[in-house]
Amino acid sequence: MSKQILTRRDALKAAGGTAGILGLAGCSGGSSEGSSDSTETSGSTETAGSTATTSSSGEEVNAAFIYQAEVGDVGWDRAHEDARQIVTEEYDWLNTEFSEAVAPGDVQRVIEQYISSGMDVIFGTTFGYMDPMANMAPDYPDTIFEHCSGFRTEENMGRYYGRLYQARYLCGVAAGLLTESNQLGYVAAFPIPELIRQINAFVEGARSVNPDVTAEIRWTNAWVDPPAVTQAVNALTSNGADVINNHQTTTAATQTAAENEAWAFTYTTSMAEAGGDYYGNSAVFNWEEFYGPTLEAIHEGAWGSDAYWDGLDAGVVGLGDWGPQIPDDVISEVETVQEELVSGDRTVWQDTQFEGESDSFLFSEMQSYVEGINGEVPSS
Repeated sequence: MSKQILTRRDALKAAGGTAGILGLAGCSGGSSEGSSDSTETSGSTETAGSTATTSSSGEEVNAAFIYQAEVGDVGWDRAHEDARQIVTEEYDWLNTEFSEAVAPGDVQRVIEQYISSGMDVIFGTTFGYMDPMANMAPDYPDTIFEHCSGFRTEENMGRYYGRLYQARYLCGVAAGLLTESNQLGYVAAFPIPELIRQINAFVEGARSVNPDVTAEIRWTNAWVDPPAVTQAVNALTSNGADVINNHQTTTAATQTAAENEAWAFTYTTSMAEAGGDYYGNSAVFNWEEFYGPTLEAIHEGAWGSDAYWDGLDAGVVGLGDWGPQIPDDVISEVETVQEELVSGDRTVWQDTQFEGESDSFLFSEMQSYVEGINGEVPSS
């Protein structure tokens, strides 16, 4: 059995985290897989829940978290909700509430209701909330706004994201050691810098240990489209790929890869159950590593608007648990590479055309592939 490493979060305690209904919207059912990504821009229904604790000292902080999709078992919103539960349990002066399945066009109404109920800080967890939040922030100077993955800030609005590409690079190192065909496949959603950055990092990680690796990319132009994902994975494996990665908030890629006896890597949360013996790992967000210090700063009156973009060294990104069949020598090599990335002895982009590029470029301007990826980035 392979050892498990690089995990910053133990399995979350069995807690629903949804004590009570806020009345922000009606309830609706939904798929346990459906969850949005940082740049998804559609949503339909809303539901809401809350968790509250009693403060034993100092002033309480009231925080609201808004999700674009219903919180399922895996994916983007699940990662944020796990972190909300963790920090709510951690701080006795913190009260949190959340709304799920809030479309960008409806987020202003939801935020206004939260502000009227006394929320001190609003966390908007999807790209589509950026403009509404930035437009509202000046009108509510006593409320703190934090937006995930965007690029706008205001005096009372910060922005945050994690360097997930570093964890993708580590997955790539494992992929480069595991592949026998030297062909990787990647199912991607939209050709935007965020995704291109992660694709490039994954392939660069693989080629750092296996220069013969090449990769083929299939684009679905959707965050959640299981049939399209299944079709893409089948095509990639038919073309010889024996390792699959993806940028979808669905288990379809992981499951289909395993059905085709290809190693399956994924992101945001673990999808180990869907991958079975062919599961590799997941590049995960540990959002509590951002939410915790941010809420502490608010509690202490020390918060300031900034652009947070930390990575492995801060623990906000990392790897989940390894699949049951990943060899110990592969895990050991990934451990070594992670240590080098954290210490600064290695960088993801060294010896590529992106070496030395600014954070601004890496965050918002990357629009080409590294060596080893077939084809060119399509027009977005």
